[in-house]
Amino acid sequence: MLDDYKNVQTVAYKILKNTIKKNKYSHAYLFESNNFYDSFNFIMAFVKSLLCPNKYLNKNECENCHQCEVIESGNFPEIKIINPDGLWIKKEQLRLLQSEFNQKALIGDKRIYIINQAEKLNQAASNSILKFLEEPEGNIIAILLTDNINEILDTIRSRCQIIRLKNITKKTDNKNEIEKIKNMLYLNRENSKEIMEDENTNQKIIKVIDFINYYEKNKKNTLLFMNKLWGEYIKNKEEMQDAFDIMIMYYKDVINIKLKKKTEIFNETNSLKEVASKHTLKQICNKLNILVKTKQKIKYNANMNLIMDKLIIDMEGGI
Repeated sequence: MLDDYKNVQTVAYKILKNTIKKNKYSHAYLFESNNFYDSFNFIMAFVKSLLCPNKYLNKNECENCHQCEVIESGNFPEIKIINPDGLWIKKEQLRLLQSEFNQKALIGDKRIYIINQAEKLNQAASNSILKFLEEPEGNIIAILLTDNINEILDTIRSRCQIIRLKNITKKTDNKNEIEKIKNMLYLNRENSKEIMEDENTNQKIIKVIDFINYYEKNKKNTLLFMNKLWGEYIKNKEEMQDAFDIMIMYYKDVINIKLKKKTEIFNETNSLKEVASKHTLKQICNKLNILVKTKQKIKYNANMNLIMDKLIIDMEGGI
């Protein structure tokens, strides 16, 4: 909830708190993340309070209301989140949004759409969203999140209330999670001591994690850079099976976050939280199932490039 950020994003918190308490909200907000490590979750906390019938800012005030849990699950019908489709946010995504928002709200009196990485709006999409902002509906609130406000059209910026977040980068020590991964992968193998002390082992684990994070941001466009992202450091079937095990561990911990459980291997970073927030539980389980099934095929298939290409296509629901 929003109160969780009052000592972290003091200025933005006060602005939004007054907005909610006085019920004087703008029809459009443009958040500049400024590299704040938890920017998307900060916005979702704001959204929860905007939609709360009691205008609560603190979860301790809630009684038996489960609305925030539905929001966190990604199943709240009055919230639409738009992420880049590949490298760009496209006009068709905005057209679909407008069509959906022409329908009557099912719950409450507000509907909210969030455009994540708004700097990736292509020209056609920017013009489309501009028309949406020029003729705002009374009960529709637009929230745009960007890493670079200078890449947003002036005409869009001028129609939004701009909220600049404080630059805070979360310092995380991934040494602990790397040790956990190594214990899971190599503890019972021959020459396990040599493998676990080899610095290249650490680098390969980090590269696999980087690959997952890259895929989650770039989706099918990952295919364009597969050799550089994957082929340069995964050289044989054994390394590939290890890499799949790491990805399986990753998505299992995403599910743990989704279910509000403690993560088993990975630190609860903003990257994991963002993946959890962007997917339903069913979608995450489907990705996990695809990974498990694909891993089983590795020992029977000599072409690792084809396996990886098919993996990305399957995880994105086909071509």
